[in-house]
Amino acid sequence: MAQVTALYPLTNYTFGTKEPLFEKDPSVPARFQRMREEFEKIGMRRSVEGVLLVHEHGLPHVLLLQLGTTFFKLPGGELNPGEDEVDGLKRLLTETLGRQDGVKQEWVIEDTIGNWWRPNFEPPQYPYIPPHITKPKEHKKLFLVQLAEKALFAVPKNYKLVAAPLFELYDNAQGYGPIISSLPQALCRLTFQKYGIFPDKKCISKEV
Repeated sequence: MAQVTALYPLTNYTFGTKEPLFEKDPSVPARFQRMREEFEKIGMRRSVEGVLLVHEHGLPHVLLLQLGTTFFKLPGGELNPGEDEVDGLKRLLTETLGRQDGVKQEWVIEDTIGNWWRPNFEPPQYPYIPPHITKPKEHKKLFLVQLAEKALFAVPKNYKLVAAPLFELYDNAQGYGPIISSLPQALCRLTFQKYGIFPDKKCISKEV
């Protein structure tokens, strides 16, 4: 039986701003240099990212962080050595999107929806460990995050939070990269239960 995931309207959510959140590395070469140095000390990097879903005009959308005009990412990041994956993702979601008024954000982490591996200290990542690679340099795990019916998020000033429809992501690695563009396939096993106000003006739910 397919898993049922509740989707609420984008308009249910309020988006404030907070201080900028900068990457640890000033450039891509610096990122891989740090990854190389850390690999020698602690081994493979472990990363987690959250897939947050809403609906707009009845269509499922993924919340993405946009940096500049062309770079999109899922909220998440690197785990600390020995850190639990779910606990780490909750920490990272709070750092990235957590509200600033002192009210604790409750993150509900659901199933794993993807595993990606980086075989070398280079950009390419794959949804499998390539042949002859015995020591991947990074393992990235994607989790479905069940949003509450309503919530307040605080977005770092240097990012925009955008809602991208699944049909725009599909087969669009050129625009969103291989991981984000694969989300429609990863999510297709789910049954979405949509809640909100629909054209007949009644507050109902619809299954899609």
